[in-house]
Amino acid sequence: MANRLEHATSPYLLQHADNPIDWWQWCPEAFAEALERDVPVLLSVGYAACHWCHVMAHESFEDPDTAAQVNAGFVAIKVDREERPDIDAVYMNATQAMTGSGGWPMTCFLTPAGEPFHCGTYYPPAPRHGMPAFRQLLSAVTKAWHEDGERVRDAAGQIAARLADSSTATLAPAGLDADALQAAVAALAGDLDAKHGGFGGAPKFPPSMTLEWLLRHHERTGSPRALEMVELTCTRMARGGMYDQLGGGFARYSVDARWVVPHFEKMLYDNAQLLRVYAHLARRTGSDLAHRVTEQTAAFLLRDLCTEEGGFASALDADTDGVEGLTYAWTPAQLREVLGEADGDWAAQLLEVTEAGTFEHGSSTLQLLADPDDPDRWERVRAALLAARDKRPQPARDDKVVTAWNGLAITALTEAGVAVARQDWVAAAERAAHLLLRLHLVDGRPRRSSRGGTLGAAAGVLEDYGCLAEGLLALHQATGSPRWLDAALGLLDAALAHFPADDGDPAGGYYDTADDAEALLHRPRDMTDGATPSGAATLAGALLTASVLAEPARAARYGEASAAAVVSVGELARRHSRFAGHWLTVAETALSGPLQVALVGPDDDGRREALGAVARRLAPGGTVVVAGAPDEPGVPLLADRPLVDGQAAAYVCRGFVCDRPVTDEAALAAALR
Repeated sequence: MANRLEHATSPYLLQHADNPIDWWQWCPEAFAEALERDVPVLLSVGYAACHWCHVMAHESFEDPDTAAQVNAGFVAIKVDREERPDIDAVYMNATQAMTGSGGWPMTCFLTPAGEPFHCGTYYPPAPRHGMPAFRQLLSAVTKAWHEDGERVRDAAGQIAARLADSSTATLAPAGLDADALQAAVAALAGDLDAKHGGFGGAPKFPPSMTLEWLLRHHERTGSPRALEMVELTCTRMARGGMYDQLGGGFARYSVDARWVVPHFEKMLYDNAQLLRVYAHLARRTGSDLAHRVTEQTAAFLLRDLCTEEGGFASALDADTDGVEGLTYAWTPAQLREVLGEADGDWAAQLLEVTEAGTFEHGSSTLQLLADPDDPDRWERVRAALLAARDKRPQPARDDKVVTAWNGLAITALTEAGVAVARQDWVAAAERAAHLLLRLHLVDGRPRRSSRGGTLGAAAGVLEDYGCLAEGLLALHQATGSPRWLDAALGLLDAALAHFPADDGDPAGGYYDTADDAEALLHRPRDMTDGATPSGAATLAGALLTASVLAEPARAARYGEASAAAVVSVGELARRHSRFAGHWLTVAETALSGPLQVALVGPDDDGRREALGAVARRLAPGGTVVVAGAPDEPGVPLLADRPLVDGQAAAYVCRGFVCDRPVTDEAALAAALR
């Protein structure tokens, strides 16, 4: 027997390659081994940036006695949930059904057929807070398997059958018209923390998709309440300790309701989505704070998460040398040591660093509750603290490149670059897109991830298709290049062929895995938005955008599929708007048309550029804006749209209804308002 993780492409699995446990990667051979030995499977699921995953690894998986017990009585399988979200989804459903909650590390005991019979999360090395010790649990499972194995197998089969039945349950179709969207905003307002922003209580996660939806609702309706919720939440998040006041970027979530103490891992998917929100807020309101956060968060992505190949790494760890937050927390004495007495005391007061501490062991997270009275002094202090922090031990980086999350980053960098006129961000998005199309696409279909230029074996799931397609469509609009449009439409056609849940009918919704993917206990199908948009929601959004960018024959199919998908989750969005933010964003955009602006003129025409600047400044989120020469090959939106009296012109359309073309900025501004 031996540990089989040393050749994995997942940094999480590689963290466990030296464990004394004989870990297997997920594969049929592991289950065959369990069947031959007549032992249960121990399935451990986590991810590289997970604090409690590290804790359980140090306490149990690195312990020789625990390893000996696992190796003797189980076949142990280790799974990176970010590399195999399908496996994670199936067994998280089981864990939640058995325990009423879930999380990571996830610890499941399975039959050799993969059917779960006992599930949980973190287990300590000694009994604690009502939890058994991990080795006690191992002994109990082994005893039950050998003394009452038939009953255990029967129970596991029944559990698997119930999970399969629940995975096919659907809600009745319901449209999301203007009244429904207004009602959803009103219901959401009831969950708002009116003092600290965000929705609900602690722990608080950044509601990125909900904020994007509220911004689009405000743009469509003029609702002051929707904008107030966005501005309050964005301000409080950016002022608190969840935001990195020195280096930019957001931590995963806040453990308290005031955004003071974060759970310190920094995820690509959070920062991509928040970059998009703050860029759109800066464009819409002119907020200096939103603009600063946009600039700093983009800088964080490019500085800390960009890989040598041009993609974006998945995360920075929560822990440094086994201590959570070690890199980021400060004491007043540490500030004075770096800055001197005067600047150190000034910084402590400005950043809410107290002698008692706001975090652990007398240390504090850094907050910036108000803009400093001396901006130049603050920039000097910030640079000095960041330089000193860079000399501290740094959190590990999970450098696998996940297709879906890179798609989110491509969209965010492109849209933010357009919003605040940063062409270098658009160029960075193009580099990532080139990598994904060159490395991740195999026979026109995406794999889930790569690392160091080596492609992983896991097939892409629906979110990989949808998120990447959305990013490529954003690049097509920003650059006018047909390449990005062609690649996006290829992904959409593949998704429509392999993921519908009801014999190819989009009204039946979508599975998260393809029809030719590895068979698990059941095909996962989660329509709710979580930390990232659901795969079906990203697909619906990409289909809607493509419906006005593709040639007419394909465009009609895309539009119908997007509308049907939104109807399939209308009831979910009406009841639980907090968990349907991306769906509601798509619905808002659909109600607006979607709005389209075709800008025609020679590439070096200053008039076309002037019209483009107006369009990109004033057009609401979700508007499709493309510039190029009239009848540009491979750009259907510019077809049959000539110059007007020899001048560059803007064609503004809503759905299938178009205004007369305009040639001056004032007329275009009036049309967009």
